[in-house]
Amino acid sequence: MIGLFTPDEVRAAEEPVLAATPEGELMQRAAGGLATVCLRLLGRSYGIRVTALIGAGNNGGDALFAGAALARRGARVTAVLLSPGREHRAGLAALRRAGGRVVTGGAHDGSRSPAHAALDRTALDHTALDRADLVLDGIVGIGGSGGLRPAAAALVERAATGPGLMVAVDVPSGVDAGTGAVEGDAFPAQHTVTFGAVKAGLVVGAGRGYAGTVHLVDIGLDLPPARVHQLTDADVAARLHPPTADDDKYSQGVVGVVAGSSTYPGAGVLCTGAALRTRPGLVRYAGTAAAGVRAAWPEAIVTEGRPSDAGRVQAWVAGPGMGTDDDARSVLAEVLATDLPVLVDADGLTMAAENPDLVRSRSAPTVLTPHDREFARFGREVSTDRIGSARALAADLGAVVLLKGDATVVAAPDGTAFVNGTGTPWLATAGTGDVLAGIIGALLATGLPAAEAAAAGAHLHGRTGQLAAERGPLISGDLVRRLPDAVARLRGAPARLLGDSAA
Repeated sequence: MIGLFTPDEVRAAEEPVLAATPEGELMQRAAGGLATVCLRLLGRSYGIRVTALIGAGNNGGDALFAGAALARRGARVTAVLLSPGREHRAGLAALRRAGGRVVTGGAHDGSRSPAHAALDRTALDHTALDRADLVLDGIVGIGGSGGLRPAAAALVERAATGPGLMVAVDVPSGVDAGTGAVEGDAFPAQHTVTFGAVKAGLVVGAGRGYAGTVHLVDIGLDLPPARVHQLTDADVAARLHPPTADDDKYSQGVVGVVAGSSTYPGAGVLCTGAALRTRPGLVRYAGTAAAGVRAAWPEAIVTEGRPSDAGRVQAWVAGPGMGTDDDARSVLAEVLATDLPVLVDADGLTMAAENPDLVRSRSAPTVLTPHDREFARFGREVSTDRIGSARALAADLGAVVLLKGDATVVAAPDGTAFVNGTGTPWLATAGTGDVLAGIIGALLATGLPAAEAAAAGAHLHGRTGQLAAERGPLISGDLVRRLPDAVARLRGAPARLLGDSAA
């Protein structure tokens, strides 16, 4: 698993290393790794045009030292100072010694006067941005907050329209490194080279869309155990155990599904199919969509009765498309009264939000899978800190919360969290949530801990969506059909989900 960390955790890990190493050593490690990644991305060094946007502080220092390393390899490096007089002095001196060019580009975090709010067109040669092969974002580091200031935003906007590869140093400026919040203009990186640890803000919230491919540079930090994780393909494959010679249909997990209705059977069909394709030993369906489910999936054991009539199961999925009338409320209460793991989705979430004690009173694991609007029905809005929001609801209800989104967040009541790294915008179509519910329900039935089942299910769902979308738009049934192919790909994939790490 890839550990995800907050800025405070990273700073705490840096302190003993800084105390035990010569001054500037840690920055040199970071800058060396940054230069190495840039050279790998470009494939050459001699004659390339590099423009580094430099703010005050250590982030700018990293970019300046990396620029110096690239200049020594024959690159034509221009450093654009956004806060003249506040840049990292040693880094600036190193760049100048290496033959780099230094210009000013307006105030970034100093004066806000009109004279400093626009580009200094005399000092800044337009070709530094318009013809750059590489643009380095050394404006603001992990301590930054809020969006870019006007002068920096103008430079970044101009750079983004040019041909240069946009590379962020540690974290894209304008992105909150801890939460991924973006409150204004930010640097739209195609690649982010981050140091010591992957910051959570690079993979969650709006920040995920600005970070591009993330490359981790090891600078020798002794990090604490992570409380937020991102699963890799290999992590998920290890949790999808193939049957052995000693298995039978009962030993591989029996999942019960309460979904769909006689009027809208689709949710029941999709959820049951996803559970079957995720490879439990047996799927039992109970509900009013029985005729449609039986016709679509003769492999399932189908009853038109209540959950108690379905037979022995090891986990339940309840809610998708089942309605919210009195009969549905009674069925949901029956399922939640069991001592089995239960996933609650869609209509089930609406009913659970009206009576949250049905969830709070459970001793067995519960997984709730809301999108933002369903989340708000529990009396709280999703904030820009999506991990924090999911954790708060999980702690309140004593349940695992899977908060759907571009980067789905899974949070357990103890604060352990996962951020999903797979998926495609094509998954924003009707029925894909029913498929996700069936996948996670099947994993719960195999005995996986609830948070791991939810995180692994989200990862597999996202990978299946990517596979199904290879030929264009997908429908939910495509996910069910491609699930076995996605599982096979997970088992054959390399362990790393992020970009290659650099020494």
